[in-house]
Amino acid sequence: MVRERELELGGDEDENMMVVKPAWLEGLIGETFFAGCGTHESRKKNEKNIFCLHCCLSICPHCLSSHSSHPLLQVRRYVYHDVVRLEDLEKLINCAYIQPYTINSAKVIFLNQRAQSRPCKGSANICLTCDRILQDPFHFCSLSCKVDHMVHRGEDLSSILYGFDETDFAFSQFEGLRMDGSELDDDDQITPNSILEDPLRSSCSSATMGSSGISRDPEVLGKKKKKGSGFLPGIVLSLSNRRKGAPHRSPLS
Repeated sequence: MVRERELELGGDEDENMMVVKPAWLEGLIGETFFAGCGTHESRKKNEKNIFCLHCCLSICPHCLSSHSSHPLLQVRRYVYHDVVRLEDLEKLINCAYIQPYTINSAKVIFLNQRAQSRPCKGSANICLTCDRILQDPFHFCSLSCKVDHMVHRGEDLSSILYGFDETDFAFSQFEGLRMDGSELDDDDQITPNSILEDPLRSSCSSATMGSSGISRDPEVLGKKKKKGSGFLPGIVLSLSNRRKGAPHRSPLS
């Protein structure tokens, strides 16, 4: 049975307005994933990368036998952040206007917002919750940003929640599946139509953005220009300053 809790919102328009947030949604956003499972701490590959939609908690692959009759959702990781495949997440909640990223030919959604090293400047399209730079026409960079925005505005979350079919999240989907989350390693290729930036650095300048929305590092571009341009400046300077000594002639016979 899905648990629910009521969140009381303080606001000028309606201080008595209540927003209902299902426990599975609150748990999915608030749970810690990819930490070692305390129950199976002596076992290998005990990272908690599965979310039980019935118990509203994260579990590891060794916990699956205790949740075999529950609906289960796999959580993956990219660049130290938790993501869920859009194909799976949109069966639970309306993901419209959340920017997806394509990794390994599959679209994923970030569960939570990521830290930024500096605020965004200019008139770029940004997340309505955390101001992260986005591509048009998206308004949110993560699931939590969309949910937090609706809660802050006092909007009814039931308008974006779906009554999902538990068979879509059956235990059978994990049979023979690698559970160590290695599908999304840092070395994996990312499709050109959307690229993930470093979580500790965000490029907000339109000068560093290509027409496809791919962030381009000025330092990298500078290195590309120098490549293949001939001698390096230091080598040219050393050659121009080299003095010619007196010519060595063979002695007269």
